[in-house]
Amino acid sequence: MSVKVSYDEVKATVKKAFLNVGLTEEQAETCATIHTQSSADGVESHGLNRIPRFVEYVQKGWINLEGKPELVKSCGAIENYDGNLGIGITNAIFCADRAMELAKEHGVGVVALKNTTHWMRGGTYAWRMAEAGYLGMSWINTESCMPLWGSDEPSVGNNPFCMAIPREDGQIVLDMAMSQYAYGKLGVYRLAGKELPYPGGFDKDGNLTSDPGAIEDSKRILPTGYWKGSGMALALDMAAALLANGNCGTDMDNANNGSCTGCCQIFIAFNPYIFGSKEEGQAMLNKRVAAADSAHPENPSRPVKCPGESTVERRKKSMEEGVNIDDAIWAQVQAIAAGDLNTKDIASK
Repeated sequence: MSVKVSYDEVKATVKKAFLNVGLTEEQAETCATIHTQSSADGVESHGLNRIPRFVEYVQKGWINLEGKPELVKSCGAIENYDGNLGIGITNAIFCADRAMELAKEHGVGVVALKNTTHWMRGGTYAWRMAEAGYLGMSWINTESCMPLWGSDEPSVGNNPFCMAIPREDGQIVLDMAMSQYAYGKLGVYRLAGKELPYPGGFDKDGNLTSDPGAIEDSKRILPTGYWKGSGMALALDMAAALLANGNCGTDMDNANNGSCTGCCQIFIAFNPYIFGSKEEGQAMLNKRVAAADSAHPENPSRPVKCPGESTVERRKKSMEEGVNIDDAIWAQVQAIAAGDLNTKDIASK
């Protein structure tokens, strides 16, 4: 079951929870904002649902609350940082902002981050770049949690890729995992007692299924586009590790320190108006979005939308009606805010 809680109450409760874990006032404010915004935007899987796991990782010493990005090397518009296993959100915000600073100077800015921790909702940083007027791209590598095509065991990370287009009349933001459904989304459906809209993986007997719990148990999530998503995930893993001079998925598998601990992340910001005017660019984007949104819908009650448009609608609804939260997750977050840190991550079983 789910409950609706006002945005301000959610954020205040989450912030108190983070302060109890040991975050500074500034860290708690930043992280509470990002987690609450993610849930308000409808990305519950990487919003409040991830808080119990974050607490667990802090307690295990897998996240260094004092760790901050440290410059390792720079070359023109490209910089390499060591995240020192700091908080994934604050590390990623720093790197996204630094990529934009470099793009302001060079037209493009690339920041490769190694030795960091889970950035939570990947789209956060793409939205941030687009809202600042930059065309943004980012991705991450992770431990193996998805089978390579042709395998029946986890052998590659479900490495999310994000791309954001700075459209002033509504940002266009793609935030996608390399599987049909990320594990966090499986958890959302399982907690709600719902089946997936489309088959999302295989059960333990190798049958394609829409049962989220069966897929979690088998650990055989379905790569997006079958072999294409599998190949893309592997390429993103190697590209991130190569650019950041850090861990690949195999290294994280061997370390076995949970999800994304010690991972690499790439942030790229582009000035979108190097070769054309802002007026021309915005007119083109509006024309393209209008054409896409006018495509005949299969279901008249569900109009076609570009990536990011539905997010804005959900955000507005959450601010007016309250943020949708699974009641069991909300109880856990409230317990952490009350000082009870002996909780478990039920979102991921």
